[in-house]
Amino acid sequence: GKEYWLKTGRDELAQSLERVANTGVARNVILFVGDGMGPNTVTAARIYKIGETGRLSFEKFPYMGLLKTYVVDKQVPDSASTATSMFCGVKNNYHTVGVDASVRSGDCPASLKTQARLNCAASWAQEAGKATGFVTTTRVTHATPSALYAHSAFRKWECDSVMPENATSCKDIARQLIEDLPGRDFNVIMGGGMQTLRANGSSPPVDSWTCTRNDGRDLIEAWKRDKSSKGSMKFVTNTRQLLETDPNYTQYLLGIFAPGHLPFEYARDKSPEGVPSLNQMTTTAIKVLNNNNNGFFLMVEGGMIDQAHHRGHARTALHETVALSDAIHGTMTLLDELKIRDETLVIVTSDHTHTLSINGYPPRGANILGIADKSRIDGIPYTTLTYAVSGPSNYHYSVVNGQVFREDPSTVDTLDFDYNQQAAILSDESTHGGGDVVVYATGPMAHLFHTVHEQNYVATVIAYSSKIGYYNSSPFG
Repeated sequence: GKEYWLKTGRDELAQSLERVANTGVARNVILFVGDGMGPNTVTAARIYKIGETGRLSFEKFPYMGLLKTYVVDKQVPDSASTATSMFCGVKNNYHTVGVDASVRSGDCPASLKTQARLNCAASWAQEAGKATGFVTTTRVTHATPSALYAHSAFRKWECDSVMPENATSCKDIARQLIEDLPGRDFNVIMGGGMQTLRANGSSPPVDSWTCTRNDGRDLIEAWKRDKSSKGSMKFVTNTRQLLETDPNYTQYLLGIFAPGHLPFEYARDKSPEGVPSLNQMTTTAIKVLNNNNNGFFLMVEGGMIDQAHHRGHARTALHETVALSDAIHGTMTLLDELKIRDETLVIVTSDHTHTLSINGYPPRGANILGIADKSRIDGIPYTTLTYAVSGPSNYHYSVVNGQVFREDPSTVDTLDFDYNQQAAILSDESTHGGGDVVVYATGPMAHLFHTVHEQNYVATVIAYSSKIGYYNSSPFG
């Protein structure tokens, strides 16, 4: 009855009144990026995992704000430009990474100009003597992680084989990761993308979605050679090898677990010889990075949320969001165990939204993947979740005797991971959305997220909270 609701209000108010901002310095910063994880994705994932009254791990964080995701030349952005905004503090152009807005998509010569190249969070942390690294469920050379270390006029220049003739003076993104700063000095690199790092990699099988190296280089061997001269290093390719890693005796850790992106969580081989979970990768990364007395900077990407949305597979996207939430829960537990929670700023956000909507008037407790209601026009049921623009398999219409009929979703399995949600507009894939994304934060200076911010403000808070970059006060700078 009403007492229940009045009590929940009082309890929440009491928690709010007790909250005291942590104004200390962030020795460590962990930035989680749910790629394509807009507010509707979070809401739907919450209902999918727990129900309406529950909260995902990061929804319990005390501070939050909204981020405006437009970039210099696009109202609706991509992951390369938005990652640059978050990691470097500067908005730039669509499809470009680690360069300012003087560089248009595909303009190699412009990207080589020193003044166009951005200095970003990983570099700031390294200049302050901190450990650095990243974990992703996509290729380690994909758009979001590449903005940490690469300067490129086009996000898809991951291998030499895809560089156009007018861009031969530019270095592919995989080489920038292994050969150039700050990538060369990362203590942890984990994700997929074996094919972009190693030429002639017929085993594991070639991923048709991923470019291949044609220059004969083996960047993994180059990484091993470089790191063995600097300290203890380990290269791992499966869960067993990762979990056998002793973080106290590992200064450099490279984990590449698939030729292209990692498999979706529901399809992941969970055996010891299989692919580690995002939680396993993240907690191992923290243990390795925490060896540095000056602290660390870590970026963790749940990148397959976006990949599922692009296919129009809502359940898979929600499942990936839950996997990210699990990794964040595992992280907070580990920070407590290591007794470093109070000195670690944890930020959870997204780069952009998708066009997923939560429709109709389904009853409380209804399966979020199920049917919401019947249309009052054609009398056919529709699902709670739909996309505004999706494809290529999300078109559920047919024409009979000159009349258009919409497929009845109650006649198919809408709970399937590969179910193509109905979409209003058919295209070759789901487009990104242009709405604001939420930023959640806890730890030192987390209260600086409190209103509607520009997306590049994330990098400003990272620099200020940990006194690095343009707020550097350490003896290393």
